[in-house]
Amino acid sequence: MPILGMFLGIAVANNLRQLREGRGWTQDEAAAALGTTRNQYAKLEGGSRRLSDKWIKLAGEAYGVDPGDVVTERAGSVPIAGYVGAGTEMHFYAETQGPLDEAPAPEDGTPETVAAEVRGESLGPLFNGWRVYFDDRREPVTDDLVGRLCVVGLADGRVLVKQLLRGRMEGRFALHGQFGEPVLDADVLWAAKVKSMMPG
Repeated sequence: MPILGMFLGIAVANNLRQLREGRGWTQDEAAAALGTTRNQYAKLEGGSRRLSDKWIKLAGEAYGVDPGDVVTERAGSVPIAGYVGAGTEMHFYAETQGPLDEAPAPEDGTPETVAAEVRGESLGPLFNGWRVYFDDRREPVTDDLVGRLCVVGLADGRVLVKQLLRGRMEGRFALHGQFGEPVLDADVLWAAKVKSMMPG
């Protein structure tokens, strides 16, 4: 599966539903206020269609809020465990970074959910600085994570966010981004499926 296609299964957190319900609007009414169809609006609200700057601006105007209020979750927070690389550069996880700060909690968060800040552009320039959320860390890696976008911890200390595929060597993995060279036959100690993403 191309890596961009994988984002269709990952929620991009936003406040459209809360803003719409706060106004007492149906999705049809919200769609009309943004000048789009109900189907398009439902995809934006559900996170399966990316909120571009254009949609964020339109939603802010429609709901009478600052654009930042459209994409920033308000209720609850989770710790930012550290940075993850979306390239091949070195980044470390909570064991060496500690909680760096807190991030707005995603709607599908659990008490175990943590965030990590993406550093690098192998997922695409848009995602540099975004936060990825995960909570079900598998050590060792389980078969159901193969083909998924995951946060992975490697034996050499790197923590990356990549599509996890089987490697050529037994027990090793290939790690792919949208851009740049893949990391081949990586020794992956643990992996966790990315459950949602949000701008930083």
